[in-house]
Amino acid sequence: MSDAEKSPLEETEDGEMEMEEEYNPDYQKLEDEEYNPDYQKMEDEEEYNPDYQKLEEGEEYNPHYQKLEDEEEYNPDYQRLEEEEYNLDYQRVEEEEEYNPDYQKIEDEEEYNPDYQKLEDEEGEEDTLAWKESQETEAAIAKEMEEQAGEGQEEEIAGEQEEIAVPQEITKAMMSFERLTFPGSQSIESGASLKKQSGSGSERLLEPEGSEVVELSPSEIPNLDQNGSEEQQPSDELVEKTDQMPEREVGPEKGGWRKGKRVSCYLNPEGKAAAPKESLVSTSTEDALFRKDDSARVFPLTMTWAFGWNSSLPVFSIRDENQRVLLYVCAHTVVIYDIFRNSQHHLQGHANVISCLCISEDRRWIATADKGPDCLIIIWDSFTGIPVHTIFDSCPEGNGIRAIAITRDAKYLATISDGKDQKICIWKWTLAVETPACTLDLNKEYGFQNYLIFNPTNNKELVSNSKTRAIYYSWYEEKNTLAHSAPLLTEKTFNKLVGKFSQSVFHLNLTQILSATMEGKLVVWDVHRPPPSATTFLGFPYIKPCKLVHLQKEGITVLTTIDSYIVTGDIKGSIKFYDHTLSIVNWYSHFKLSPIRTLSFSKTPPPPAAEKSSYPPDCTLKGDLFIVRNFVIATSDATVYHLTADGTKLEKLFVEPKDAICAVACHPYQPLLAIGSLCGMIKVWDYESKTYLFSRVFEKGIGVQSLTYNPEGAILGVGFTEGTVYILDAMSLENEIAEPFKYSRSGVTQISFSHDSHYMATADENYAVALYQVVVKHGQRVWEYLARLRSHHRSIQSLLFGVHLDSNEPRLLSLGRDRLLIEYNLLKTCKDHLEVLDIHRTDQGCYPTCMVWYPPLTKELFLLICNSGYKVKLFNSTTKMCRKTLLGPTYGSPIEQIQLLPVKTTSELQKRYLVFINRDKVGLQILPVDGNPHKTSAIICHPNGVAGMTLSYDGCYAFTAGGHDRSVVQWEINLSALEAAVSLGGEDLTPFYGLVAGGREGQFYRELEDYFYYSQLRSQGIDTMETREVSEHICLSEVPYVMRAIGFYPSEEKINDMFNEIKFGEYVDTGKIVDKINLPDFLKVYINHRPPFGNTMTGIQHSFEVLGYTNSEGKMVIQREDLLRLLLTKGEHMTQEEMLDCFATLFGMNPEGWKSEPAATSVKGSEICLEEALPDEITAEVFTTEILGLTISEDSGQDHMVSEV
Repeated sequence: MSDAEKSPLEETEDGEMEMEEEYNPDYQKLEDEEYNPDYQKMEDEEEYNPDYQKLEEGEEYNPHYQKLEDEEEYNPDYQRLEEEEYNLDYQRVEEEEEYNPDYQKIEDEEEYNPDYQKLEDEEGEEDTLAWKESQETEAAIAKEMEEQAGEGQEEEIAGEQEEIAVPQEITKAMMSFERLTFPGSQSIESGASLKKQSGSGSERLLEPEGSEVVELSPSEIPNLDQNGSEEQQPSDELVEKTDQMPEREVGPEKGGWRKGKRVSCYLNPEGKAAAPKESLVSTSTEDALFRKDDSARVFPLTMTWAFGWNSSLPVFSIRDENQRVLLYVCAHTVVIYDIFRNSQHHLQGHANVISCLCISEDRRWIATADKGPDCLIIIWDSFTGIPVHTIFDSCPEGNGIRAIAITRDAKYLATISDGKDQKICIWKWTLAVETPACTLDLNKEYGFQNYLIFNPTNNKELVSNSKTRAIYYSWYEEKNTLAHSAPLLTEKTFNKLVGKFSQSVFHLNLTQILSATMEGKLVVWDVHRPPPSATTFLGFPYIKPCKLVHLQKEGITVLTTIDSYIVTGDIKGSIKFYDHTLSIVNWYSHFKLSPIRTLSFSKTPPPPAAEKSSYPPDCTLKGDLFIVRNFVIATSDATVYHLTADGTKLEKLFVEPKDAICAVACHPYQPLLAIGSLCGMIKVWDYESKTYLFSRVFEKGIGVQSLTYNPEGAILGVGFTEGTVYILDAMSLENEIAEPFKYSRSGVTQISFSHDSHYMATADENYAVALYQVVVKHGQRVWEYLARLRSHHRSIQSLLFGVHLDSNEPRLLSLGRDRLLIEYNLLKTCKDHLEVLDIHRTDQGCYPTCMVWYPPLTKELFLLICNSGYKVKLFNSTTKMCRKTLLGPTYGSPIEQIQLLPVKTTSELQKRYLVFINRDKVGLQILPVDGNPHKTSAIICHPNGVAGMTLSYDGCYAFTAGGHDRSVVQWEINLSALEAAVSLGGEDLTPFYGLVAGGREGQFYRELEDYFYYSQLRSQGIDTMETREVSEHICLSEVPYVMRAIGFYPSEEKINDMFNEIKFGEYVDTGKIVDKINLPDFLKVYINHRPPFGNTMTGIQHSFEVLGYTNSEGKMVIQREDLLRLLLTKGEHMTQEEMLDCFATLFGMNPEGWKSEPAATSVKGSEICLEEALPDEITAEVFTTEILGLTISEDSGQDHMVSEV
């Protein structure tokens, strides 16, 4: 042998062991049909061994691997081998076949044995030559292999299987596994590998040393065979089989490796290759989920509790023995709630509201789907909470998923899309594929299909229904065909009214399908299947209506099967059990429940009746004991019950609001959270112990729209949708006043108390502000109505009390969408007269969204106002002058509500934070606001919209109300994580350089420097012959010209705001007015004042929609005469001369920038003919590109609600 053959492994400079890809020094790759004496060729019985694989290129036969037949025959104990997949180290040991796990097939010149490493090209020339000369040494190598194989046979006959020893050289360095796959798996990754896997779209990431990586091992997915047979194999057997394996094996014995699942290998502290960790999924037990240590909070905001749930979706009972664990949905989060422990675990991964979910028969695998853009389908492991597989782009149309179902053995998923054009898809999710195995477009005539279920005994059959049509599906996997049958039912079919379908199931006899209707009837369908023994194709299966059974008078809302019973739930709250002949066996109707929404039975079969059992008798003549599993009941009023069959014990688990939640409030010094719903319910929780305290439900027809505790925490002000205002005792929710105030005809949207609790102000949907005060009557403090004023002409965004600087008297301000900031004179206000002190306009184009008092971080006191242009403005609290304009958080939509985070100690007063919400997110902002984007962080809290927010008295928690998703989420605040993110963003100007194109070294910044210094020349005179003075500043008068030169065109009002910001920036500290600005400060002013997303066509088109009209071609246009009139009369209008000069410059008749150059004059302005230069009808595109000559950027996907007329 050559040296390369004797010492195939060499250590490289970086400590990694590598090997030439094409060379395995111990074993020669089999070519064509050469015979290897170590393995026995498979006999004619066509047995399939998953350790052998079909060669990829051509149809060449390798005697070590069995070719799969066209009929996709397989051994159900093993996974079908996919393209470029093979078994790495593990092989099934057949009864009379020897197995040596050190032998490995190398494929496509990219796969190798992990016991050997790839040699570097420059260090492996000898090995490369040895490979080229391998034909000469083949006989010697084969002889040695034969001797080794013979020894292995003797050991195996002796009944012993030795553990494979890893060479010592390999343990000194990390094993870099590339393209080493298991049958049905994708790759084994090394923590040191950054190579992109060929044929996949995922890149490998380098994990930090010592980090614990949650990689999904193949055993995380249920052990399912692939031929779609009707043989059932519960997925909980997976754990049992794993526990019985040899120590070396990680996956299950039978086909447990799955595609797309990866195992990571890292160096241990001694520099040796660490063994792959066993999967959390494969080793966890049922109670592992709530034993996790979640103490380490690494995000600024962490979800800790979910109040409420989506009562439109089902509730599932996951465990019902020593534990009582429920599964339900809260907005875009799946909640696993352990009732006995009073603990929640949240499955977070969806960005849209979850629209449907299902769970496997063994309660191990949870499948969830959402609807909206970039919708996802996620399969979770309920033991660990780990998402084992995610399907992206499941609905490219963006409609999302309406219904989802999973087979009893958890092998397949089926989904129906949500939209006008529905599509049903079947997914082989255990193969980790991204495309469905079969799809079918549904005819619109079938109606909107909203319910889907598999045949529990046949994975290839499904049924779905809309309100008017039931559809039966039969999946032919080998033909990639989904046949369906959807017969039309009319009143003439049975000569009776059928009613609207609610749910459908397969009958217990397997030959029929049952569809329940809202008329209390069951439609029985016969399933006609061609005989399996037929040698010729006799057509697809189909269903035919057989009979109409009138079960009951009440409409059936739930239809399911359990054990030997067919179960129904109806709109009267009754639950009835029938046998296979549809004869009633038992029912529960005496509980007087609301309409049944879902029924979920325990996964554990009921034990036989014992002496102490208290099962009720059934209603048959025999009167046998009615033994059924325990089950969970969810009703339409958002109440969840648990029924214990033994003894018929009904336990109410929780009651949540059944309508939208728009109001939340925290007590000022106790851990109390008040939640108000449009259903008229107020519910108070202790948010530290997560316990429900007390509640009150108001009369039907009025809903809670606003809630606020007074600063003393003694009373709770409540505003209702029909205009009434209640003042309640904070600890009992009893009325504090004899009669509620009713001075408004519309909903009360805002409630605020003064700091001394002497005044209470409300705002309603009719743009009016009402004021109430405390008076003393007969020695008691009582609340009285004082005055009301309709002060705004658009919706009131904020209502805020403050304190006068020169006294302790309260002050009241209101902010409207009409851009008006109004302060009221409380001292001069009397009965039925609310005095206005002053009115200020806050914005020119954008509208304000909210306001809050800025903390006293500086000597000057400010009022902080956010607007729809993603800006934060600071106004002097006395003069109302706009002192600063800053870039606010830009997370998809403008800020809608903002609050100052309370502090616990006086030492924290100099470091303050803001908590804000926008359309669908909650976030944190570090003060002072300066435009640094790294000072903010946000997370999706309610994808369908946030209705309100409140903060705990100690600043540890934020609470967000989700409106129509009927939930409130508690967020733990971790300020240290936010501070860490700021430090990573850089200091001084570094964060701001990243906000301009190209950064500090980019072309934009270089041009800015050129304009900046050119403006110094202009200010000193272009034609001067005197010595130039070069400085780091430019005068304020040059700021507008530089702004316009770099593409920002501020209005005169914005220019005035810039001047005030610069001039008075140091006035409070030094008493001096600044008249110049340097380049770094100029960059900050530019970034904070410019539009956050540039000039977008969406904003311009919106202006044309407001000012123009639709022409005969369907385009929004403005007439030429109307455009000229608007320029001369509206907004910051021009004079006739200014307008003509501008158009002359735009059309090239004047030199560009002529007016700003001292030596240039205009002689063309009066000569231009606008009737000839401008078209009769001007569109947004023509105005932007042809008249203004601007290059418009693409829309960024953000909300462009930046202006309102």
